[in-house]
Amino acid sequence: MPDPRTYASLLNQGHWFAALPAALSQTLLEMARVQHLDAGQRLFRRGDRPSGLYAVVEGAVRVGAIGENGKEALLTLVEPPYWFGEISLFDGLPRTHDAFAESASTLLLLPQAELLALLERQPQHWRDFALLMSHKLRLAFIALEDMSLLPAAPRLARRLLLIAENYGESEPRRVLHLAQEQLALMLSLSRQTTNQILKELEAQGVVRLTYGEIEILDVEHLRRAADS
Repeated sequence: MPDPRTYASLLNQGHWFAALPAALSQTLLEMARVQHLDAGQRLFRRGDRPSGLYAVVEGAVRVGAIGENGKEALLTLVEPPYWFGEISLFDGLPRTHDAFAESASTLLLLPQAELLALLERQPQHWRDFALLMSHKLRLAFIALEDMSLLPAAPRLARRLLLIAENYGESEPRRVLHLAQEQLALMLSLSRQTTNQILKELEAQGVVRLTYGEIEILDVEHLRRAADS
């Protein structure tokens, strides 16, 4: 099993972890446990007891829910070095959504009991974890506003930019490991509408579409499409 400290360089590519006090980030790495998931394997389900805070260090994890009618709501697809699971750290209540490995994945787990014990000893660090949650809350409000006010095309362009920036957690990337069906689920759009908008962007030279991937070729054009 790899030593969690071997992932320090990767985690420091993320804005939240890189901004932590050095002593705290070192303590978290010493506390962390490595967990491997096969593609499709469940990490936790809505209603499960909280297990702690997770970081994706290899692969990808999809977070969402499936309704009683079988319809899926995909909230996000997260890749390294993204952290998640902080809501249950604060309120101690069950998980709000399902989390599954999209592909073979490796995660770091900060166990709930150990993390709470640390924060009991050093309560000044609650603010560091609050910053992680407030960033997610800000993104959620933006997504809700976009859903209510924007037409499909600019809403899709905005989401592509957000995913390219790993939801503000790390430096931008051009190739998104994202199927069109997944993007449609995130935006509550039909597969046909999503494909039509992407094909128009591809014809304009903004993106290149391949199986399971979307490559951004012209970021500035995509930003203009997001603001139109």
